[in-house]
Amino acid sequence: MARSDEPLLTRDRPSSENSDERNVEEEDALLTGQHKPQTGGKHGWAFWREVGIFVWALVATAVIIILAAVYQHEQSSHNHTPGSLKGQKPSGKRNLIFMVSDGMGPTSLSLTRSFRQFQGGLPMDDILVLDQHLIGSSRTRSTSSLITDSAAGATAFSCGQKSYNGAISVLPDHTACGTVMEAAKKAGYMTGLVVTTRITDATPACFAAHVNVREEEDIIARQMVGDHPLGHVVDLMLGGGRCHFLPNTTAGSCRKDDMDVIKMAKDNGYSYVDDRTGFDGLNFGGAVKLPLLGLVASTDIPYEIDRRFVDDVYPSLEEMAKTALRALSEATRDSEQGFFLMIEGSRIDHAGHGNDPAAQVHEVMSYDKAFTAVLDFLDRDEVQGVVVGTSDHETGGLATARQLHVTYPEYLWYPDRLANATHSAEHLAYQLQNHLAKKSSTNDELRSFIRHELIEKGLGIQDVTDDEINALIDRSDPWPASYTFADIISRRAQSGWTTHGHSAVDVNIYASSPQDAPALIGNHENTEVGNFLCDYLELDLESVTKELKEKGSSFDTVAADGSRQSWLGRPLPQGRRVDELDHYQGNFKRSLECGHVH
Repeated sequence: MARSDEPLLTRDRPSSENSDERNVEEEDALLTGQHKPQTGGKHGWAFWREVGIFVWALVATAVIIILAAVYQHEQSSHNHTPGSLKGQKPSGKRNLIFMVSDGMGPTSLSLTRSFRQFQGGLPMDDILVLDQHLIGSSRTRSTSSLITDSAAGATAFSCGQKSYNGAISVLPDHTACGTVMEAAKKAGYMTGLVVTTRITDATPACFAAHVNVREEEDIIARQMVGDHPLGHVVDLMLGGGRCHFLPNTTAGSCRKDDMDVIKMAKDNGYSYVDDRTGFDGLNFGGAVKLPLLGLVASTDIPYEIDRRFVDDVYPSLEEMAKTALRALSEATRDSEQGFFLMIEGSRIDHAGHGNDPAAQVHEVMSYDKAFTAVLDFLDRDEVQGVVVGTSDHETGGLATARQLHVTYPEYLWYPDRLANATHSAEHLAYQLQNHLAKKSSTNDELRSFIRHELIEKGLGIQDVTDDEINALIDRSDPWPASYTFADIISRRAQSGWTTHGHSAVDVNIYASSPQDAPALIGNHENTEVGNFLCDYLELDLESVTKELKEKGSSFDTVAADGSRQSWLGRPLPQGRRVDELDHYQGNFKRSLECGHVH
């Protein structure tokens, strides 16, 4: 066969450094369209390209791992203490700060977040410090109701057990239960309470006192300063409620007897401050002599929206928290044990009871600042420590929406309406009351005062109606004037409320980091929060409960009529539910009753 007649692919081809086997493989690939892996010989471009891609991927992966490790370290140092052991049971010296946002539900955060963004011109992704530390939620029912009160809610935290509404660390069988604070004190920890309401109010009382009904604040005051089966169990107290410590022979007292509890406290070794000057003398905890009783208000410290104008009279929650942290830290510097501190943003609850959205947002922001101060302390402190926070319940049935008319509502709410308010509805009601008591004025003068001085200046509202002013003048309405002021601003902000009481909604749980409180991640009963506090400090509540039972009767008193009164105060009213839920009894139209704030 002539060369020109040979098939093209059979012709000799220029040789190369590759073997004949490779030539055959290449020819097969051309005929079949299928690539076969090359073997032997010198590596070509494709091989080195693949090697380069592999090396690049390996280096990129290493860089990502390093950056992730650095980021995790940064997050760790921000959210936690230098001496902490994430995800591990603590050992050695430790501190625990427990924060209670009384009455704050999830919607309180939504309300405050939007308000803060509007007020500060912040982007929509700007959030509160609290939002960054959300780890779970808590179910809040008591033994006597699906809707708890603060007493039963705080008993779940302090004793780790459910009880009835109104119980101050007392169980349904009418026996006292040992508390985390009492057990911590016996274990050698220093202890403290910081609140913005009366120090004898339900939440703080549940950590350091025991009574059958929460209204026994006179007895609670005595127990808190050491008239107690275990002696004094609180080393530092800062808050309001001075009137329950003064004898009824003294101006400013709200006690029913002539007992001087402040003198009792001093006799038991307490140092005492009762005003802003005395508080400032504590030098943010640098000049505190423990034990300390600080009662900086006669009853409750004013709402933050009002307090900011009398800052020279009342300290803020943040200031009191910083003072307590430094004082307890320095007091335990050379000890084997650390401290346990409970801090409460108390008046978030009161703003909910009053359905006052302007007061509410300022209270939540004040609490957020205190939470931030605690985180900053933990970041600086060398002792391992944790902060855990939650609410005892939600108050007000708050909604960031409100239907004002019978027609289908627009999807709107207006945080800007809250930004112009300078005072709380409670403060404006006091101003109205004082005006009526001090000055006799005509109807027109009174209407002008309400319109210009209270509503326009106090609430920042320029379109008040005559009907709304009439509601404030006509006191036939069973609701207090503060409710009317609050409704005026709520309607314009389109903030909705379903009750002046509490609701059964689950509440948020916060922590310095999820690793600090892994047992509280997710949804839990409120008693599990109390169990965590006990477990973290490795406390024995059972032995404390036993000691209270053995020693309690020696603190019983004799009444004026010669009868013996239990150290737990008066017994529950006949028929009071303690361990079963109520049921519907056809009373959905029951008449309005103005009760106490709980």
